[in-house]
Amino acid sequence: MSQEIVAVAKREKNLKRNYLVLNRLQAKHVPGSPRTALAYFGCLADVVGRAYAGEKLLLIGFAETATGIGSALAIKLKTAYMQTTREEVEGAEFLYFTEAHSHATEQRLVRADLERALDKIDRIVFVEDELTTGNTVSHIVSLIRKTFLKRVNFAAASLVNGMSEEAKENFVKEGIDLCFLEAVDYSDFPKKAEQARVDGEYFPAHTGESSEGICCWEALGGQNARRLVNGEDYGHSCEDLWKQFLEANGRICGKRFLVLGTEELMYPALYLGSRLEEENQVLCHGTTRSPILVSRAPEDLLHRRFSLVSLYERERRTFVYNLEACDQAIVITDAPSPCREGLNSLFWALKRCGSRKIQLVRWC
Repeated sequence: MSQEIVAVAKREKNLKRNYLVLNRLQAKHVPGSPRTALAYFGCLADVVGRAYAGEKLLLIGFAETATGIGSALAIKLKTAYMQTTREEVEGAEFLYFTEAHSHATEQRLVRADLERALDKIDRIVFVEDELTTGNTVSHIVSLIRKTFLKRVNFAAASLVNGMSEEAKENFVKEGIDLCFLEAVDYSDFPKKAEQARVDGEYFPAHTGESSEGICCWEALGGQNARRLVNGEDYGHSCEDLWKQFLEANGRICGKRFLVLGTEELMYPALYLGSRLEEENQVLCHGTTRSPILVSRAPEDLLHRRFSLVSLYERERRTFVYNLEACDQAIVITDAPSPCREGLNSLFWALKRCGSRKIQLVRWC
């Protein structure tokens, strides 16, 4: 196991699986360099591209942690792409399945889009940040086979793989290929999580913060990857987002930026952050539904947790970790009508940590 990349954190009140695998390079829960993250995802894209050269692929990124990875792979490999979601998609019927260990177990895919893609592809590749048992992938593969009765091959691709030999053998029996960058032994993770310190800083959601002085604008041309998209087109849309940012802000050099994605929307934040990082210091990460306990121990990765109201739904609790002071914070969201309480709680957290200027960009 590479201690430089992977660490273990303790989930809050999760009896199904007490630990969460944190990846230092992914820029999702742990703030990180967006350029490093995209280069890292590119390594996985290379593995997948070599394994299935000549095949027509549909990549499916798992929400919410792997949507940025899946998007990056689809863009580099120029494949069809869609993601699982827990959000509503207007006018869509879903194929439902569950992620038993998660805090939000229901996952779903837009059924009509998946069926349309099946007529044009040779293989579905499910993209994850990490695989523990592989049960979620097994469930969705079984469901797709029963639902559509179409011949298609399957694979799972992940940055990290912690599956046991028995679990890997089950994948072989089920006809599911595996691609990954690093194998990790998860056997002691439950014990590590149980022994983890949980004495970090915890901040409740503050919803009374004024939005005065916050720059809010819309970037047009956004694509909703909860629906079937073309990876190359999705990449062009993110480049258009960058161009609109330049039009609104001009060229910026020598500043310290935070670029924050919201929940299932990560790749646009990573891409914009990577372009800013050409001439600035940039950290990127995202808000998340994952409730993780934090620690004061220097060797642990997460030390400070802000509870938030989701921009997507007033009753949903979300979180952001390890916010740092910056010259400017840029929040990229695709929430159709961002919840006012959600905006207030996020703005309060950013200001509390020393963000001097805040922009909210709705990608639509």
